[in-house]
Amino acid sequence: MIRVDFVKYSGAGNDFVLIDAELNKNFKISSDTIKKICDRRNGIGSDGILYIKPSENNDYELEYYNSDGSLGTLCGNGSRCSIKYAFVSNKFSSKRTKFSCNSVLYEGEVFEDGSVKFYLQPPYDLVLSHEIEVGGHKVKGSTINTGSAHMVIKVEDLIRCSDNKTYSDLSEVPVAELGRAIRFCDYFAPAGVNVNFIQIKNGIIDIRTYERGVEDETHACGTGSTASALIANLKYGLSSPVKVITYSGETLTVEFEINNNVFNNVALIGPAKEIFAGYIYL
Repeated sequence: MIRVDFVKYSGAGNDFVLIDAELNKNFKISSDTIKKICDRRNGIGSDGILYIKPSENNDYELEYYNSDGSLGTLCGNGSRCSIKYAFVSNKFSSKRTKFSCNSVLYEGEVFEDGSVKFYLQPPYDLVLSHEIEVGGHKVKGSTINTGSAHMVIKVEDLIRCSDNKTYSDLSEVPVAELGRAIRFCDYFAPAGVNVNFIQIKNGIIDIRTYERGVEDETHACGTGSTASALIANLKYGLSSPVKVITYSGETLTVEFEINNNVFNNVALIGPAKEIFAGYIYL
């Protein structure tokens, strides 16, 4: 049994346990330890693990693990939390930090008000029109990869097969059940997809997300909010910056440039807060 020191972070409602390898020399990360740490009843509880390691070429290296123990793809809010931690722990001193995640180089910065800006790589695998029938619904949506694969579905494009009606409000959508059905449906097999349900009011996006790897609805999703903002620009004319209100009630802002339907300089801005620090015996 070893003691593992950690810091608990929240990125607009996405919560993470951050473990610094330099402070935990004897810790060996594994699927079993990840699941134990993320367990909300018998562990610390979180959507995932941020494992920070030293880097020869950059300020640090980030490994992100889902709460189910799997190595995750890019996590936008997790990346922002790692930037905040690297800033307060003096891993970088310039205006911007450079770090790697899954062997891809990223940058970010911390503002005076404590908010964090994370610069994503250009998105890819854009498909603006999918039509599937799953989970008792006829679903129309779009997909894009913002570091993780996402489907974006407007509330008005969900039709219940039982009564051939749509939902009048995002709060009515069975996010966990329908999100799970879409995530695991044959159409997106074998990798699956994250699923974002959105409603646009006065140019602002309300969002709820089912996250692959957590296998449930989360209170925020950074790459999902980014995907939704980009799709909303292409399909519904929202221009940068786009405000996205997450399930937690906190706001994320997505900035981007677009030319001939090609996105560049995509960035995610929002809160990243240390909730508490402690240790756990594993």
